[in-house]
Amino acid sequence: MHPNPAFRGEAEALNLAFARTRGFGTLCVNGDQGPMLAHVPFWLNDDATGGELHLVRSNPIARAVLGPTPVVIAVMGPDGYISPDWYGDPAQVPTWNYVAVHLRGQLMPADAGDMRRHLDRVSAHFEDRLAPKKPWTVDKMPDETLERMMRGILPFRFTLESVAGTWQLNQNKTDDARFGAAAQVRASQIGHEVETLSRLMVDGPPAMDSDTPFPYL
Repeated sequence: MHPNPAFRGEAEALNLAFARTRGFGTLCVNGDQGPMLAHVPFWLNDDATGGELHLVRSNPIARAVLGPTPVVIAVMGPDGYISPDWYGDPAQVPTWNYVAVHLRGQLMPADAGDMRRHLDRVSAHFEDRLAPKKPWTVDKMPDETLERMMRGILPFRFTLESVAGTWQLNQNKTDDARFGAAAQVRASQIGHEVETLSRLMVDGPPAMDSDTPFPYL
């Protein structure tokens, strides 16, 4: 997380809502030969005490996590390069604006017999967002195919111990500088999710008084 408190002042509820909405992150585990990483979808429960994910059996993390293991799930949001010229102030340097949330806790194996319920829960979490499309469910798969695919993955659950977020969106600049940079980001098409980033730079993080706090994330 960025050390500047200007970028770390958002409420924990906002960071959790962001992570839940994204539902995809980089799982980080310490290994004997260095950090091990896996890019995984995950489900975060309603009271934000923990969640679920699954890994391919052959993943080194799946083989290493035999009991409670300290992990971090890094959840990235929109990002983009910001040129000093865009601030309208010569006393600036290049920077990179971004949103990121870290979920820190313990990962442990779940009951392999619970895999079907886990797949139902995770797929429903994302399928429900596609309305009015009728949600896809695992019931649509042939039983033999489903059983074969489930044998290749393992479920895990994690307990959440802390959450931290960085929202580096030029909060330490004047409104004129921030709005000017946002306009240039939109025009330049540089960086990831450029339209989302420019909106966040202008509007700031979304208010938490909505059932869908991230309409464009």
